[in-house]
Amino acid sequence: MMQLSRSVCLAAALLAPVPLAGQELQSASSSMAVPQWAFPRPRPTTGAGKADSVRLRHVPRSTRAYTDAQIASLFSVPDWHPASHPRMPPVVENGRRPTVFACGYCHLPDGQGRPENAALAGLPAAYIEQQVADIKSGARKMAGDKPFGPFESMRLAATGATDAEIADAAAYFARLPLRRRPRVVESATIPHTVPGNGLYFKDTIAGDEPLGARLLEVAASRTQHERHDSETRYVTYVPLGSIARGRALATVGARRDSTKACATCHGADLRGVGLAPPIAGRSPSYILRQLIGFKVGARAAPSGALMRDVAQGLTLDDMIAAAAYAASRAP
Repeated sequence: MMQLSRSVCLAAALLAPVPLAGQELQSASSSMAVPQWAFPRPRPTTGAGKADSVRLRHVPRSTRAYTDAQIASLFSVPDWHPASHPRMPPVVENGRRPTVFACGYCHLPDGQGRPENAALAGLPAAYIEQQVADIKSGARKMAGDKPFGPFESMRLAATGATDAEIADAAAYFARLPLRRRPRVVESATIPHTVPGNGLYFKDTIAGDEPLGARLLEVAASRTQHERHDSETRYVTYVPLGSIARGRALATVGARRDSTKACATCHGADLRGVGLAPPIAGRSPSYILRQLIGFKVGARAAPSGALMRDVAQGLTLDDMIAAAAYAASRAP
């Protein structure tokens, strides 16, 4: 089956096999080793050929139909569930050629997002605008020294977007409710997986593999994910005891060095306070990548100074636990 989500990887993305726990990529900006498994990239494949522009595709609970070529277009959002959101502004629905990709293509028309990018629904508009500005200025980068396709796409779009387009998109997504609640499963083993573009898919190989000290987010349906269906569900596997450990970090902090609890800024229910964004019910792999970014200095904007201080007191195991707990909470 053609992997449609690769269309956002861009030629700049390096397609590398994802190592198991213990095989890590060293960050140039920190002594912390950035785990490559947290930034999965599809394995190289031989030419997939031109996307089919004739056969119509479908997803569950939708009367809409699109061809593979339509689904792969970065400038026309496949809107499978139009009743789930208000009318999209032009920059969200179609973007603007050549590099301002439709915001709704990656973040989806209802703002629910996907594991490789942010769920924008319910984030404060000012916060969204600030993040785009930080990406545009270079104050917000990706951790590690290899390009990460989804971020490269966002960087290109942010660089080309006007202030008015950014404001329109931010206002639109801010008024949408976050509905998705990721399923977080604690386990010592997981089904065999293969890396996708920012997440994992179940492999055709039967049996299990050890999870180790990793957090892996897996699409329940590869087909729905690749067709950009906002009703795609994801299962995140985390080490045993992660949620309880994350709850402690969220409520009392890391006692060993007085690191502030997550609830101090994000609120007791982790649903945000002021411009401190809501993190409850959001993608755990996305949350983890942001914590790593703060830890290694890839998120260097002045507004993130407090979060960088907090991240310095966290180990990778802490970050996995905090992301697992936040994702398990109701948005």
